[in-house]
Amino acid sequence: MSKKGLDTLFVHYGIRREDMQVIEALCNEYEVDFDWLQEDILKLYHEKKIRNEDLDEKALKKVLEKALQKI
Repeated sequence: MSKKGLDTLFVHYGIRREDMQVIEALCNEYEVDFDWLQEDILKLYHEKKIRNEDLDEKALKKVLEKALQKI
């Protein structure tokens, strides 16, 4: 039986559940905190995309720098 309704991961991060599972597995393999990546990088990146903000190299660098400050 398939699940009905919105994929909440897609709503919050713009990434489908199956793809997020792959990202989580990679985080585990390379010892990266998945929760940090999810909340401080993927969510912020998705929010910028939704607001049609500039996502050039400089903007992405700012996202990464902000996330790294939380470590």
